[in-house]
Amino acid sequence: LACCCGTAACSLCCKCCPKIKQSTSTRFMYALYFILVTIICCVMMSTTVANEMKTRIPFYKQMCKGIQAGEMCEKLVGYSAVYKVCFGMACFFFLFFVFTIKINNSKSCRAYIHNGFWLIKLIVLAAMCSGAFFIPDQDTFLNAWRYVGAAGGFLFIAIQLILLVEFAHKWNKNWTAGANHKQVWNGLLALVTLMLYSIAVAALVLMALFYTRSEGCMYNKVLIGVNGGLCLFVSLVAISPCVQNRQPHSGLLQSGVISCYVMYLTFSALSSKPPETILDANNRNITICVPEFSQGLHRDENLVTGLGTTILFGCILYSCLTSTTRASSEALRGIYATAETEVARCCFCCVPDGDADAEDRVEKRGGQTVVYDEKKGTVYSYAYFHFVFFLASLYVMMTVTHWFHYESAQIEKFFTGTWSIFWIKMVSCWVCVCLYLWTLIAPLCCPTREFSV
Repeated sequence: LACCCGTAACSLCCKCCPKIKQSTSTRFMYALYFILVTIICCVMMSTTVANEMKTRIPFYKQMCKGIQAGEMCEKLVGYSAVYKVCFGMACFFFLFFVFTIKINNSKSCRAYIHNGFWLIKLIVLAAMCSGAFFIPDQDTFLNAWRYVGAAGGFLFIAIQLILLVEFAHKWNKNWTAGANHKQVWNGLLALVTLMLYSIAVAALVLMALFYTRSEGCMYNKVLIGVNGGLCLFVSLVAISPCVQNRQPHSGLLQSGVISCYVMYLTFSALSSKPPETILDANNRNITICVPEFSQGLHRDENLVTGLGTTILFGCILYSCLTSTTRASSEALRGIYATAETEVARCCFCCVPDGDADAEDRVEKRGGQTVVYDEKKGTVYSYAYFHFVFFLASLYVMMTVTHWFHYESAQIEKFFTGTWSIFWIKMVSCWVCVCLYLWTLIAPLCCPTREFSV
């Protein structure tokens, strides 16, 4: 009953489970719905699963005809099915985004709906995902929805890049604030900065060794050189006297974080690029510009795809949850903590939401202990939370269907290189550098404006 109509679904759990905050349990439940639909999308894109179902499920043809999914359930597989299911999930989160705008405390009627009624929400989500299969004029719908998905996917990437730049500045400012009282923070800053640049330089050298060769690989050589040069350029800009005069908190720690992320995106892009082949002395096609050992790692394609897909969507889910905190939503609106209120911590980014409400009402209803930590106010923006998951739904839709190579997309070929994925990652890399560079030079370009990072 609590799962259907109440806000305490955790009371159904075992007493031995550790206590949980209401805000955490709510986000966990929405994340669970997101994972469930994502798994369904991966299954729909799997030809292996489709073939297994045909051979192992009795009366498969009759079942497919009964649910009007085609003679062999062809309407339930492929990129079009994923588009429809993700359309339902995106509509679900978008409706809740509109519904939860301007909720400031958890005592309102809308807040109770946001924090409860889980079984009803699951039924609504399933109905939305199923109803998308009955949209008339499917071809027009898919063509239009594809562009909406691309726009939403790019916006999701942009938000993550903005928050990464904000994280780098916040990290440096927090530890610099501690250096004013204890010199140990200066030592930590120097140590972490050295480690970040060591990782970035090592990654650059390894990519130059394994992804280039004396003949050919021109794309790889140019991109590795350009991205390495960009990292050096932003590092020099960050410590230049003109930037230091306007932004004393600017330093090498931020540029070290950005450099590591640029190297990661460069490696990811090079790994996603379609392989280049040439004829050897025996007139046989050989693959070049990729590490020789990587060819052996892809022999068991199902294992590699399953593990890689799990890691990827785990990262997407982590990005969703970490980017929906109140601090993240305020950072996107340009609201930052003042230097005077900064308290240096090693785990500054893991401070639990709602610490001020730590002594709030605790209730036990025969199951897991629930801490109602939103009595004085919400600890995260409900509307922003749903909006990020709306964008994540579109990002998952585009990622599973290989972005602009949707017609040949299969989950078994998830890590097969495509030019669209390659350029998306490379452009994301350059956008990240431009965002960080703008935070450095904006006070110089607009001296009359007040900038805070």
